[in-house]
Amino acid sequence: MQSQTHSVLLKPIVVGKVGAPYGVRGWLKLFPATENKENIFDYAPWYLRAAGQLKFVEVEEWKWHAQDIVIKLKGINDRDEAQRLTNAEVVIEENNLPALTQGDYYWKDLINCRVLSETGYDMGIVTDLMETGSNDVLIVRANLNDAFGAKERLIPYLDGQVIKNVDLKAKQIIADWDPNF
Repeated sequence: MQSQTHSVLLKPIVVGKVGAPYGVRGWLKLFPATENKENIFDYAPWYLRAAGQLKFVEVEEWKWHAQDIVIKLKGINDRDEAQRLTNAEVVIEENNLPALTQGDYYWKDLINCRVLSETGYDMGIVTDLMETGSNDVLIVRANLNDAFGAKERLIPYLDGQVIKNVDLKAKQIIADWDPNF
């Protein structure tokens, strides 16, 4: 594989993961972390991160295989070459993410935000988000001295209904949510 090795990106963002080889001609399964799977191809350039190394790669071709995506990378022409890339993360530079409209946020922007109830109770820090099918859910790690004994809270991300305000500069989210729930 002809590739450039990079030691560091300023702000790397993982947008997917490479799976096992598909066939014998260098194709690989791809597991995008984007909301719509095919949106991963809107982001470029791609780097693969494995064993602490970043390598620039180019997608030669991609296609659907049942509900999954398989990719052919330039310079990867057989199953053995593809096997070496299994489990590599697909990484882009943060500044290559498209700008969002007012009121839209990338999940990465909500991580480490403090969540407060409308009454000012500190419910903890957002550590992750998950999709449930009906709506996204904030995973909030409660404070060590939480008055309700909670270790973690799952708060539905329902804009306007539960999530009342997001202030990314202050890293704070106001939620209409019972801290005891």
